[in-house]
Amino acid sequence: QVQLMESGGGSVQAGGSLRLSCAASGATASIYCMGWFRQAPGVEREGVAGMAIINGRTAYADSVKGRFTISRDNAENMLYLQMDSLKPEDTAIYYCAATKDFLSSSYYYLIPNRYTSWGQGTQVTVSS
Repeated sequence: QVQLMESGGGSVQAGGSLRLSCAASGATASIYCMGWFRQAPGVEREGVAGMAIINGRTAYADSVKGRFTISRDNAENMLYLQMDSLKPEDTAIYYCAATKDFLSSSYYYLIPNRYTSWGQGTQVTVSS
C-alpha cells in the first residue's frame, strides 16, 4: 500500500504563489503515476496536474497550464506542485494521488477514478 501526505497549503492573495508537497511512503516502488487534484464545495473533483513517475511525462488541466508546474524527487519520494499567478478560482482542497496501474494516455493522468491512493488534502485559499 501507498500512503500520501500533502503539505504546503495556505492563504494567499491573487497573483501570489504556493508550493504544495506530497510525501509518499509504503510501496513507493510500485507507483506508476502521481497527480494533484482539487475539489471546491459543490464542484466535482478535478485533475490539476499529473506525472508518470518513470519518465516524467506530464499533463495539466487547461485552467492551470502555464501557471502550475508538477515535479518530483524520486530519491526522496516527493511530489510537488508549484502554483504561480494564483486566482480566486483556484481556491479548493488539493489532494495528492497515486496509482500503480499503467495509464495508456496522459489524458488519464487527470482522471480521479484512475487513482487508488489518496492523501487527506490541504486547503488552498486565494483572496481577490
